[in-house]
Amino acid sequence: MAFDARDKEISIDDYVRYVDTGTVGKVLDIKMEDETGWVLIDKTNLWYKSKLVEILEEKDINIKDTPTGRELDVEELKERAEKLENIELDSNVAEGGG
Repeated sequence: MAFDARDKEISIDDYVRYVDTGTVGKVLDIKMEDETGWVLIDKTNLWYKSKLVEILEEKDINIKDTPTGRELDVEELKERAEKLENIELDSNVAEGGG
């Protein structure tokens, strides 16, 4: 049996959120190794320690209150932020008014 960060039992097909990055996905598989629970999440196809995820309630699974009407994707937002941080400012692009 694998338990989440709030000590709730995790089952296959539960939706969970990885607490460190906010990645949300459906549990595809569960395994135990050395008394540590692991869950395989469909979004990333990676294994996560079960104590580092939290089971989501149905109301939290699809977040559609975004300006585009699309689901909120935390990983996509992080990638966009990184791209913005890497933009070089050039003094030849704009001139001051005056």
